[in-house]
Amino acid sequence: MLAIVGLGNPGEKYRHSRHNAGFDVMDILSAKLDAPIKKLKFQGMVGETLIGGQKVALIKPQTFMNLSGLSVSEAMAWYKLKPEEMLLIVDDIDLPFGQVRLRPKGGPGTHNGLRHIVQCTGTGDFPRVRIGMGAPPPQWDLADFVLGTFQTEAERKTAFDAYLTAADAALCWAEHGIDTAMNRFNQRHAE
Repeated sequence: MLAIVGLGNPGEKYRHSRHNAGFDVMDILSAKLDAPIKKLKFQGMVGETLIGGQKVALIKPQTFMNLSGLSVSEAMAWYKLKPEEMLLIVDDIDLPFGQVRLRPKGGPGTHNGLRHIVQCTGTGDFPRVRIGMGAPPPQWDLADFVLGTFQTEAERKTAFDAYLTAADAALCWAEHGIDTAMNRFNQRHAE
């Protein structure tokens, strides 16, 4: 059993915002796998499917980003998962816009959703797919930036392409593990 968790904020107000990159990737995975994410469980929306013969839960926490650990810790307990069996998909302002990077584990950095997950589970040993949003322009408030949407068609295309890559990376992780996924996907946007 594995789980893929896309972080975001519930509600129309936050739809397609930078901070909802995880939700957008989960919607892509749901469509690719024909696996609706519509059961309310673990304070989140959940779907279950098979990837490469392995049972996988697809989870979109509905607790709001800063309380993501509530949903993640409940799902971990229910499915009896170790941290390395749960992939987190998150936006990251510390990565250049459109870049996708996988890591086998790590600290939360500047991400409040990851910080809460570490607080609730006591570990940062979760593999993760990080989707670069770039840093906000100097005059922007950080919260306004991450909760804002993309303003141009070019930005929307860059984001969508990154989400497609992140979804493929998540599928690769589920079938082949984190090392293979990192080898395949971390080199794509190397500079």
